Amino acid sequence: MPNPKIISFTVDDVRFPTSDDADGSDAMHGSPDYSAAYIVLKTDSDFEGHGLTFTLGRGTELCVEAAKYLCQFIVGMTLDEIRGDFAGLWRKLTSEPQFRWVGPEKGVIHLATGGVINAIWDLYAKVENKPLWKLVCDMSAEEMVSCIDFRYLTDALTPEEAIEILKANDSTAAVREKEMLESGFPAYTTSAGWLGYSDEKIVRLCNEGIADGWSHFKLKVGDNLEDDRRRAGIMRNTIGPDRKMMLDANQRWDVQQAIDWTNTLAEFNPWWIEEPTCPDDVLAHKAIGEGVHPIGIATGEQCQNRVMFKQFLQAGAIQFCQIDSCRLGGVNEVLSVLLLAKKFGVPVCPHAGGVGLCEYVNHLIMIDYIRIGASTDSHVAEFVDHLHEHFVDPCVIKNAAYMPPTAAGYSATMKPETIEKFRFPDGEVWSTRNSG
Repeated sequence: MPNPKIISFTVDDVRFPTSDDADGSDAMHGSPDYSAAYIVLKTDSDFEGHGLTFTLGRGTELCVEAAKYLCQFIVGMTLDEIRGDFAGLWRKLTSEPQFRWVGPEKGVIHLATGGVINAIWDLYAKVENKPLWKLVCDMSAEEMVSCIDFRYLTDALTPEEAIEILKANDSTAAVREKEMLESGFPAYTTSAGWLGYSDEKIVRLCNEGIADGWSHFKLKVGDNLEDDRRRAGIMRNTIGPDRKMMLDANQRWDVQQAIDWTNTLAEFNPWWIEEPTCPDDVLAHKAIGEGVHPIGIATGEQCQNRVMFKQFLQAGAIQFCQIDSCRLGGVNEVLSVLLLAKKFGVPVCPHAGGVGLCEYVNHLIMIDYIRIGASTDSHVAEFVDHLHEHFVDPCVIKNAAYMPPTAAGYSATMKPETIEKFRFPDGEVWSTRNSG
C-alpha cells in the first residue's frame, strides 16, 4: 500500500455571499456568509488530502492562520506514521504546550484542528481507495478505538466499553451496510425555514419539500414570539399533522424565557427545540427540558468538544445529540461522541447547515448506523440545499435520505474554479464587491 509523506500544505479563505438571500439566517446569525478555511495537504505522491472547517464569514481568516500553524506539525510525516498512532497525533495537535492556551480544544483553535484532522482522513481514505465511511466501517473494533483520545472520557466511557459497543454490532454490520446502500439514511430539511424567509417562501419551499418526499422540516425561531407563532402555524398547516416539525432558537434565550417561549409554540407539536440557550450551559438545557417536556432538547452544533457532550449526556440534559463535523476536532473526536451517545441511549442527529457539512455528515451517519448501531427510527440528519455544486463529489439525496458516498475520500474536495472565484479577499466575487 502507498505510504505518502506530507511535504507541504495550502490554506485558503473561501467565502460565499449567502447573506444576499438570507440563506442560513437565524435568530443569532442574521446575515451569515457560508465560508470555510480550506486545507490541502500535498504529498510526495499524486495523493492529496482535502479538508475544511466551516465558518460564517468574518473570522475565517483566524481559522486559516490557526490551521497553518497546526499543519506545520504534520509536514514530514508519512501516512503510516500517522495511522500507527492516530490518537497520539490528535493529542499532539490539541496539546501543543503554548498554543493550546488560546483554546484549549475550543473555539478557533479547535475549528482549525477539525479541518486539519479531516484533511488527514481524506488523504487516508484516498490512499485506501475507499470512501471515508467504508474505511472506518471496515476497521476492527480495536483499530477504530485506537484512533480516539480517551483523556477526560474514562469516567463515562472506557476504551474497553467502546470496543464492546462496536463488537456487539459486528454480526449485523453487513446487513446494515446493504440497507444503507439500498435506502440511505433519513434526513430532515432546514432549507424551508430560515428566519429571513418570507411567509410565501416558506409555504412554497414546504410544498416543494413534500413533493420531494420530505417528512421532517425545521423552522428557525427566537427573534419575535408573535412572528414565530405565525410562521410555525404556517409551516404546520402546510406540512400537515403527521410530518415532524423541529424548532431551532440558535442560543437566543435565557432559561425561563426558553421555557415560556417553547411552551407557547407547543400547540404546533414540535419534536424538539434546538439550542434554546447558551451551548455551554448543561444545567440550563436540563432545566429547559424539564420545563418543556415532552418536547425534546437538541443541541451540539456549537458544542465545543467531547467533554461537553459527555456532560450533556451524563446529566440527561439532551434528548437529541447534534454532532458537528467541524466544531469537533475531526473524525477522531466525532467517533468518541458517537460512542458516548450510543452508551447513553441518545440518538445522534447531526448538524449540517453549512458549506461542506452535508458532504462530511453523509459519511458520519453511515458509520453511526453501520458500526455503532444507530436506529433510523429516531436518528435523522440535517440537510440544507446550498452550495453542493462546488464540490467534486457532492452528497446525494434520494427520497429524503442520504445515500452512501461512493468516491474515495471524505468528499471535501472543492472544484478549483470555486476556490479561485470565491477566495477572500482576492477572488472574483469579493474583489468585485470590495472595489465597488
